Amino acid sequence: MRAAASDWWRTTPAGDGITLIDEPWIKPFYRCNCWHIRGGDTDILVDSGMGVVPMRAWVRLVTERPLLAVASHTHFDHIGCHHEFPQRAVHRAEAHLLAAPGRRETLADPCVYHDMFDRLPPEPYSADSYAVTPAPATRLLDDGDIIAAGPRRFEVIHTPGQSPGGIALWEAASGVLISGDLIYDGPLIEDTWHSDAAAYVRSMRRLRALPVRIVHGGHFPSFSGARLHALIDAWLAAKGA
Repeated sequence: MRAAASDWWRTTPAGDGITLIDEPWIKPFYRCNCWHIRGGDTDILVDSGMGVVPMRAWVRLVTERPLLAVASHTHFDHIGCHHEFPQRAVHRAEAHLLAAPGRRETLADPCVYHDMFDRLPPEPYSADSYAVTPAPATRLLDDGDIIAAGPRRFEVIHTPGQSPGGIALWEAASGVLISGDLIYDGPLIEDTWHSDAAAYVRSMRRLRALPVRIVHGGHFPSFSGARLHALIDAWLAAKGA
């Protein structure tokens, strides 16, 4: 059975002027969390899902004012709709992947298959022909950069490990951390073709040092700063780090 395009996207308020946008017909392990951040006269969107149903056509929230689409990293489930937005940002280490997102490089091959859905996307979607549309960056990000949205200021924290250009966004004023796929409250993927185990440890330690109040990860539900510390401590202990 296929879902209707009108039912593909879901929006859920997350507090602090942040809204979760996700694709409920994708099974939880594969379902990307896209985070919409309300600014002043501009907004931020962190990640954009698989791209099997246009976000701008069906999610009014992302069309209400100018918006910067940020990629936390360039795996297929996080950048599928980036091409729909005229302003796009990614860490410079993965800019080439956003511009030329091959199936292997974005993990679409071997991860995209019919059983990842509870209900298939509308036609003409097919797992065999699925591809991410190129979306060359209009802004390259580096560690320590600030992404502004009205009065809000998010610091870019480079978090290599799962991928070389992974980033988190940290708003010190509110204690909000948008962590991408480096850390979330579920099974982590640490063995992609461009993962780096030593860098993963360094990035985890860096996030552990932040006075975080709430974490919005790339997958699964949001969680507290205390839970973040517990997750990282357990992960580091398991690595003997």
